[in-house]
Amino acid sequence: MQKIYIAGPDVFEPDSIEIGKKYSKLCGEYGFVGMYPLDNSIDFDQPKQKVAHDIFKANEELIKKADIVIANINAFRGKEADSGTVWECGYAYGLGKKVYGYMNKKLSYIEHFSDKEKRLKGAVTVDTDGKMIEDFDYPVNLMIACSVIEIVEGGFEDVLKKISTL
Repeated sequence: MQKIYIAGPDVFEPDSIEIGKKYSKLCGEYGFVGMYPLDNSIDFDQPKQKVAHDIFKANEELIKKADIVIANINAFRGKEADSGTVWECGYAYGLGKKVYGYMNKKLSYIEHFSDKEKRLKGAVTVDTDGKMIEDFDYPVNLMIACSVIEIVEGGFEDVLKKISTL
């Protein structure tokens, strides 16, 4: 069975353990083994930075064992995907893993900015700080969009449905 690393900011949700169990169960129903970051056993009775390093190493090992990464790349605490999730996607891509993302809505990145948050400056659109807003008709930064096989509009199970038929 192929193994799927389940990436995303879902680990920060109050019901994160239940989310992981649900996603892992769904993986099983589609013929995959799900690996969720919170499946790791970490000793939290250590200095904070040691705990952080242990979490990092444990998740790194799960990604190495995975065949596929499915990442929740919805905006998190702003207009961008969770930075940890983005790192996991890049690391998996670098290892030659198949990486898929999902988003509730696949608007182009520039559409994430309201009219008050952007303006035209010559031929480019800039934000309120005058910095160019990337406009390649991708829903996320080009480095993420070009490193995933596909960004599926919908949720985790929608990606499972898609890849189970490949």
